[in-house]
Amino acid sequence: MNDSYLIIILFGSFLLLMAMGAPISISLGVAALSSFLYLDENPIKMVQIAFTSVGSFPLMALPAFVLAGALMEAAGISKRLVVLAESLAGPVTGGIGAATVLACMLFGAISGSGPATTAAVGMLMIPAMVKRGYDKGYASALTASAGGLGIIIPPSIPMVIFGISAIGLSVPREAIEMHGEFGSVSISKMFIAGVLPGLVVSISLLILNYIRCRRRGYQGTAEGWSVGHILHAIRSGFWSILAPLVILGGIYSGFFTPTESAIVAIFYTLFVGAFIYKELSWGKIFNSLETTTWLTGRILMILFTATIFGRVLVENQIPAVVAESMLSMTDSLYLIWAMIILFLLFVGMFMETLAAIMILTPVLLPVSYSLGIDPTHFGVVMICTLSIGFATPPLGENLFVASGISDTQLERVTKQAMPFAFVSILAVFIIAYFPDITLFLPRFFGY
Repeated sequence: MNDSYLIIILFGSFLLLMAMGAPISISLGVAALSSFLYLDENPIKMVQIAFTSVGSFPLMALPAFVLAGALMEAAGISKRLVVLAESLAGPVTGGIGAATVLACMLFGAISGSGPATTAAVGMLMIPAMVKRGYDKGYASALTASAGGLGIIIPPSIPMVIFGISAIGLSVPREAIEMHGEFGSVSISKMFIAGVLPGLVVSISLLILNYIRCRRRGYQGTAEGWSVGHILHAIRSGFWSILAPLVILGGIYSGFFTPTESAIVAIFYTLFVGAFIYKELSWGKIFNSLETTTWLTGRILMILFTATIFGRVLVENQIPAVVAESMLSMTDSLYLIWAMIILFLLFVGMFMETLAAIMILTPVLLPVSYSLGIDPTHFGVVMICTLSIGFATPPLGENLFVASGISDTQLERVTKQAMPFAFVSILAVFIIAYFPDITLFLPRFFGY
């Protein structure tokens, strides 16, 4: 089969349906079906792929964290955390927005998933920002953009996948002769290396949030900081603050995985809400379950069709063909980095992150070896770049989660998210062009 015709059919039908106003899930599904018919494959395979797509163990964290967030709202945990965040934000312009970014960093260290981080933080912080006068679209866009930190801040599922994909690749002899021995790739090294790049991306979001909030007039509290108010918020929200500490402590001590931590969060919230705060009733529990079912179902419908769409790309090696053609154009390190980042941004818009890592690592990592790029550095840049895809159209999962939580049109959230995507891209270029940002901590700890 001619790859050019397949690309035209796949992307042409998708873009045509989008232009006609069809829902994204329908556009993806019809485009994938058209490709299946062109390839003379049995359409029943689409159902099998869709069914398999929900069998991922890490995916279980998404509905679990959605439910945990809904229960936190019903149990009174979220409002106490919001009070604490506001007391810490004080008079700083856009302070509650900055607290949202910091919360995404914290939950990213819990979930290792972009959509799960967006769901968990969004259920808490989007309503809080709206109550403080923030535009719904802006609050949703900020949360969706910061949710991408979920796969950068360790522990990170994509880092594990990259480590597995990279370990089996041998370093070309020519690369060793030209650049010397390369550092080994390990998952623990990837985790350590992701800390400072995660901070760079976070700082870029915080700076832009301050600038945009200042222009929009989103001010902090009028009375300024109050030590007494902060201490009161800490005392009243002690059990709320303890929740992430219990979850993180359990993960880093090895008691449970990030996915299992979502279940722990649910039971912890039920206990605190029912027996300590005594604000959780059966009616609120059923409302939380209803919210979780609706939001998760909406996301999974898109995930089904997006997975099928990505599988068509994968099985026909379209990303590999494009990557090899792109990397044959120049041997300049900076131009190669620019092309790799732009290519990964494009792939991240249309393909699931884990699939992109598994397919493109064997293609792109040998090229990085030939240019003297440390494989750990390459992996971190790859993951940082793909994380932006969570908040960019047409398949930005974080956008769907945030728009569903705030009940805001997807187009409105997407428009507000574009400036955050732009500064995140700038942050990725900084990380790529200054490898010491990635490699300083691994070297410090002797990796």
